[in-house]
Amino acid sequence: MKLNMAEEEDYMSDSFINVQEDIRPGLPMLRQIREARRKEEKRQEANLKNRQKSIKEEEQERRDMGLKNALGCENKGFALLQKMGYKSGQALGKSGDGIVEPIPLNVKTGKSGIGHETLLKRKAEEKLESYRRKIHMKSQAEERAAEQFRIRLKNKQDEMKLEGDLRRSQRACQQLDTQKNIQVPREAWYWLRPEEETEEETEEEKEQDEDEYKSEDLSVLEKLQILTSYLREEHLYCIWCGTAYEGKKILYTFKNYWLQILFDFSFDFFFYESHNSHRQWKLFIPSKGQCWMNALKK
Repeated sequence: MKLNMAEEEDYMSDSFINVQEDIRPGLPMLRQIREARRKEEKRQEANLKNRQKSIKEEEQERRDMGLKNALGCENKGFALLQKMGYKSGQALGKSGDGIVEPIPLNVKTGKSGIGHETLLKRKAEEKLESYRRKIHMKSQAEERAAEQFRIRLKNKQDEMKLEGDLRRSQRACQQLDTQKNIQVPREAWYWLRPEEETEEETEEEKEQDEDEYKSEDLSVLEKLQILTSYLREEHLYCIWCGTAYEGKKILYTFKNYWLQILFDFSFDFFFYESHNSHRQWKLFIPSKGQCWMNALKK
């Protein structure tokens, strides 16, 4: 009984405690997958080698091999051509500019009619070309729409700037006319129109005022030009300088040079014209707008 107990290993001994096992996750599984994949590839290669080819495949291989090989002298037809003066590799034709390789042989294996595959191929090409053309037209339309949007936005910004300049000119004109005891403007649009009408104003007066404002066919730029000239001639006032001068001579000869800049919708140029010199310059500007500006040449 004691001998049997001595032969049995104690479960608390080092043989049980110090056993180190490979507990890295996934390694045995990866080895098994690689081995299975390698065996499958070998099996497929063996099947391809041992597979018996069909009659059509054998015929195709023999046909391709025969077409790749040139005719030799043992061929009676080729021997007859050589007797007639033909040399191997020589182009056909008297001038020698004909074909060198024989016309390829296209064996029809499908059940469709003659020319049907060509028709399908042509239709597919036409469909692809139509799709490309539609994509190109769509991209061009998007580019045109984006360009038109930029132009409209630019024109709107230019129009808003002109309207702001016109309002400043109208405000200055109203103040200067009031200082000269001018009760009625020369034109209705020379002064700022009140935003809110008084309660005492009758409906007929409102309609009359609306007709006066609606009857104006002048653009914002034309109004700005006319009002600028009026302020200069009548009040010797320059809206761009914000200054009223003592005389016309001082107005037009201050600092010896005044530059008048015309920025027009129909031109891509700034025209710089000196009032008292013979020099004139033209500068290309990529953007378009229309405004009158005066700048002092220092």
